[in-house]
Amino acid sequence: MKKKLGRIFADGYLGLVIAFMYLPIFLIIVFSFSGSSRFSFENGFTLESYKAIFTSGAQSENLLSALKYTLILAASASVISTILGTFATIGIYYLNRKVKKITLTVNQLPMINSEVVMAVSLMVFFAAFSFVFPQGLTRLIISHVAFCTPYVVLSILPRLQKMDPNMYEAALDLGSNPFAAIFKVVIPFLMPGIVSGFAMAFTLSLDDFIITQFNKGDTGIETLSTYIYEDARVKSLEPFWFAVFSIFFVVMLTLLLLINIKKNSKKEDKQ
Repeated sequence: MKKKLGRIFADGYLGLVIAFMYLPIFLIIVFSFSGSSRFSFENGFTLESYKAIFTSGAQSENLLSALKYTLILAASASVISTILGTFATIGIYYLNRKVKKITLTVNQLPMINSEVVMAVSLMVFFAAFSFVFPQGLTRLIISHVAFCTPYVVLSILPRLQKMDPNMYEAALDLGSNPFAAIFKVVIPFLMPGIVSGFAMAFTLSLDDFIITQFNKGDTGIETLSTYIYEDARVKSLEPFWFAVFSIFFVVMLTLLLLINIKKNSKKEDKQ
């Protein structure tokens, strides 16, 4: 009886957590077909919100521009932070124990620190060295790389710790130089962690608002997050945005499902 009650309580608790996480998203998707921002179907079931994405004139153009800058920024920042994070992880791994501990602690500071503090710090840094870092994508890419790289390091490090250190030494003994040994032995072994780090960096950059808002300057560059904020601040959330949010959620969910299906198929092939 106690086990049954415990099971019911556990299932109920899990159901509540899932409901709190996904019910708001579900409501956004439902009301994206209402054509109204009053959370009612006073206009009946309609696709006007989705049509507005492509027929809203200046708003559609601004949305596409924000989407373009968001993808450029996310792609650039994730590629650079993945490269830096991969080689930084390899370097950290071969440090002595004391220095490694200090380095990993420093690496975690951007993650445990408030994002507002990091955003303001980067803004002050760029203002002090404005002659080196002009306003625009350069500052934003550097800011996102600084924010994402620690996450890449933590994604790759557990995989590196599983590697047999003799693999690298064996490659050297077989005539490979250190550079070739890293690219032919170490990096292929780390590839699952590298892919995970890249995906995390891309998602973090895609989703970031605070760092982008503080460092985009007066260049007119807007990402999706900053454009949504500016538009909603002036006009409040329109049905237009319900449709945009719904499309983003469905696209991300589809990609996630495809990645998990691919991973599971690979596991089954190995078995």
